[in-house]
Amino acid sequence: MSTRARVLSQAVGLVWALGLPAAAQTPLSAIDWLSESETTLPIALPLNEAENDVTSGITTEEITVTVLEDPNANAAGVLPSERTGLPKDLWQNSTSFTLEALLRRLRLSKLPALNDIGLTLLLAEARAPAGSGSGDTFLLARVDELIERGALEAAAVLLEQAGARGAALQERAFDVALLTGQEDRACEALKSEERSAPSYPLRVFCLARNGDWSAAALTLESARALGEVSADEDALLASFLDPEIADVTPPPLGLRPDPLLFTLYDAIGSPLATGPLPLAFAHADLRATAGWKAQLEAAERLARAGVLPANRLLGIYTERKPSASGGVWGRAKAVQALDKAIREDDDDAIAKALPRAWEAAKTAGIEIVFAVAFSEALQDADLDGEAEALALRIGLLSPQYEAIAAKAMEDEGTGNPQDRLLFALARGMEGRMEGYDPLSSALAEAWQDPKPAMDLTRLAKDRKLGEALLKTLLMLESSLAGDNTKLTAGLSFLRSIGLEDVARRAALQILILERKA
Repeated sequence: MSTRARVLSQAVGLVWALGLPAAAQTPLSAIDWLSESETTLPIALPLNEAENDVTSGITTEEITVTVLEDPNANAAGVLPSERTGLPKDLWQNSTSFTLEALLRRLRLSKLPALNDIGLTLLLAEARAPAGSGSGDTFLLARVDELIERGALEAAAVLLEQAGARGAALQERAFDVALLTGQEDRACEALKSEERSAPSYPLRVFCLARNGDWSAAALTLESARALGEVSADEDALLASFLDPEIADVTPPPLGLRPDPLLFTLYDAIGSPLATGPLPLAFAHADLRATAGWKAQLEAAERLARAGVLPANRLLGIYTERKPSASGGVWGRAKAVQALDKAIREDDDDAIAKALPRAWEAAKTAGIEIVFAVAFSEALQDADLDGEAEALALRIGLLSPQYEAIAAKAMEDEGTGNPQDRLLFALARGMEGRMEGYDPLSSALAEAWQDPKPAMDLTRLAKDRKLGEALLKTLLMLESSLAGDNTKLTAGLSFLRSIGLEDVARRAALQILILERKA
């Protein structure tokens, strides 16, 4: 496996294994804490085909990056069409302005299945949208959304694939490097390529990191004279260069620093807590220098967003013995008890530990990651009663949901009304689906009597599938507030274009996790 593939696998290993309002004519990121800069597969499948041919989406054994025929930076991607099942003209027939506006409206969903397809879209390799010209604003919008979601490794690979041309993309590359502790490598790369950092503060920082302290001090003086450095940057950089002559006051409450300011505070011995900061900053607490409690809390945040693999979360949970009780300590203790019972193949201990561990996972909002980590072992355990029923529910949230549902139907029959619907959804058995309340009936209708939203269907027929999918994500997220008509229309559309797996997983998650807006 290539280095790029390994890095990307860390970022999207959970995918498929498991807003800011649009601003008019804004060429910069809508995310206010990022560095500022100058700135053919069939589109539709018949439903009867989709039932038996579930699109499994991305696999992560190895990701092969190929050169797309479109040289435009906005066409850059790391997941080729053959992997995603999405056409190469995914974006081509929509305007860059429209797509960027939709991206700015996206938010992390309460449904992991929707976050997975969202991540896929952001990383897809496809021809550049209409009207993007030689600029890179659509690529920048995708990178910003990846960073906002905490998918820093994925953002780094996408930037590398695109070549990070232009000041804005170079600054995003630095943002990612700073937030992942790779600042020395980024600065060394600039030195070896004999080019300047994209901003004066970064130039000062990198000159110092590369050992040229005199040049760094002179550059800072020039930046002051030219007005190219803010008061905060000036004070922090001066303290970074010479702690004895600079006096940096504590940051104001509610500060939303950019990645460079965050790094400088840490470098001068006044690190900022990442909890109140945007998700991307949580990566700083995954470093070995952070305390275990900070690592646990950061890992939960990132796992909840779907950008931390299950095995890494489990490794952090089981790294040490909790020194206290309650909160994240209690969750770590509960997960450790289940992990220990599974490793010792003790079915009685598994049955005892499972409810507490599951409650911990629900409290942290990491149910899907939990299912990926433990479902296989739970299906192999000899459980009965409530523990068996809980293990089954967890299994239906795992990548093996269909096989688990088939086995359950063979072993135990159809069960209660919710079980019958869950099993039918997991297997795509539209003739066996029967709702028992308005929500479940809306889900069943997407299979029994699908009604894809007309505007989405029209976009797909016009070969604007990427635009249609972004609108579908927004529609489905808003449907969680209780709009069952939108729920049926959105799931029906996913099925109509062959994304059966996404639709099934979303439906299962809605019923089992009871997610609401």
